[in-house]
Amino acid sequence: MKKLSSLLMLSLTAGALLGGCGKTEPAAQSAAAPAAPTKIVIGLDDNFPPMGFRNEKNELVGFDIDLAKEAAKRLGIEVEFKPIDWSAKEAELNGKRVDALWNGLTITEERRKNIGFTSAYMENHQIIVVPATSAIKTKAELAGKVIGIQDGSSAVDAVQKDPVAASFKELKQFGDNVTALMDLTTGRLDAVVLDEVVGRYYTAKKPNDYAVLDDHFGTEEYGVGTRKDDTALLAKLQKAMDEMKADGSAARISTEWFGKNIIK
Repeated sequence: MKKLSSLLMLSLTAGALLGGCGKTEPAAQSAAAPAAPTKIVIGLDDNFPPMGFRNEKNELVGFDIDLAKEAAKRLGIEVEFKPIDWSAKEAELNGKRVDALWNGLTITEERRKNIGFTSAYMENHQIIVVPATSAIKTKAELAGKVIGIQDGSSAVDAVQKDPVAASFKELKQFGDNVTALMDLTTGRLDAVVLDEVVGRYYTAKKPNDYAVLDDHFGTEEYGVGTRKDDTALLAKLQKAMDEMKADGSAARISTEWFGKNIIK
């Protein structure tokens, strides 16, 4: 009888220990909450002045870079700027090699299918730049001409939607706007279509080399892009941008780069 009682006690004790272990598992699992991000990686085209480019010291500088730095400071996180192939920007973003796109990124309905956007912070036009000595004065006079454009840019869509595009001799695509403008200078192109913020930046530096037509290929808006499912980051960036607009920080940065407040 004593032997049976001992066995029974051992069995009950083991059962209690096992039962106790079972109860602690859910608590251990719930404790493994994901840590808040301490850094954001921003993808950009590093040859897109004045939004993002390299200065004479090879440092990344620009209007969008200064905006992003201010936003990151408000969020209390580190920011890293990663130059990418801009024509592959959506693959870089959705492949999680970057967390956001902040570099004169045009908001389009097509891009909204794959990218989450903040509200627009700037308006932009796709302008037409020609040599200062060019006889071309209107968009219609681009017929039969060779036009340069940046591959993967919103300028491509803007131009291709316009009926005049069918009359071009060639629409030649480049890796960046700087190379396209160089080809314009050497006579290999008749005109370049590009973002106004970039075009005005370069034409202001060399007013005797370039002319900007009154015609353009439409108005567009810039926003910051994140992955569609990264709603938490998008909300934080939107909040930071709203605060920067409200307290004048965005206007100050705009004035430093453009000489006036062009924040939307």
